Amino acid sequence: MTIRYERPFSHAAHWSRRVALLACLLFVAVVLSHRYGPLTTPHFLVLAGFSACLALFAVLLAAIGLARLWQVGARGGKAAFTALLLSALPLGVAGLAAYAYFHRPAIYDVTTDTAAPPPWLAEPAADQDWLPRLGTITPGDRAAQLAAYPGLTGRRYDGALDRVHQGARKVAEAYGIRIVGEAGLDNILADLEDLTVAPGGQGTAADPLAAVPIPEARPLDVPGEPRIGGPDDVLLQGEWRSPVFGFRFDVVIRLREEAETTLVDMRAASRYGPHDLGIGDGMVEGYLKALDAELLGIAGD
Repeated sequence: MTIRYERPFSHAAHWSRRVALLACLLFVAVVLSHRYGPLTTPHFLVLAGFSACLALFAVLLAAIGLARLWQVGARGGKAAFTALLLSALPLGVAGLAAYAYFHRPAIYDVTTDTAAPPPWLAEPAADQDWLPRLGTITPGDRAAQLAAYPGLTGRRYDGALDRVHQGARKVAEAYGIRIVGEAGLDNILADLEDLTVAPGGQGTAADPLAAVPIPEARPLDVPGEPRIGGPDDVLLQGEWRSPVFGFRFDVVIRLREEAETTLVDMRAASRYGPHDLGIGDGMVEGYLKALDAELLGIAGD
């Protein structure tokens, strides 16, 4: 009598493939909705975390299926292997996010000038939902930034304010920063034009002194305090979204003319949550490097 061996069927392995497929599809849909759709970051984090939990459950089921395959030769090895591949995407992204969360400082606002950061033209506001955070940046936050990102500094260019402003706007557009507000543009016009109009009327050739403008009083800096925003500064505020996942950041760029050079400082703040996972530092560094390339030849020390 011939005995025919029937391989057992691993339900865990086959269910792991189904659960992993659901987790992967959910994760892709959530990312696309957050990057291109109306899904906000707090809801994105909840749904992405749920998909990662499903993927982890699928991995456990796949492990059971592989164990059954090893022990009794149960069918389901291909299904378990497919489940592991499908689970790699949500679990991999969750793992990278967790690594950045614990190895990057718990800050959401970074700047190239920690002593006197560029001010916001309009204070960013967003419903934080379940991601509450402090509304003010503390000296401890700035100290944590200096310790984690010591190379995050501003740029000085041996160029006029109007030239640097033109390059800053061009690079911002190419980098994906949407400018929503500007201030201090009259300082650029003052550089471009020769102000020869006297307060009482037009100067004439017969009376050249009448063309000399009388300087107006300007606000003075408070002694002992850092200068954050002055009357000669040009400020550009914009919005930026990370290329892949679409995390929203508010950005402000400050241009300041000093001794025939122009100083560029920048500030970036995550719109949601108390932690930017290091994205803000990478964004500012990337923009400034692109600005260096755009203004190549006039960069100072």
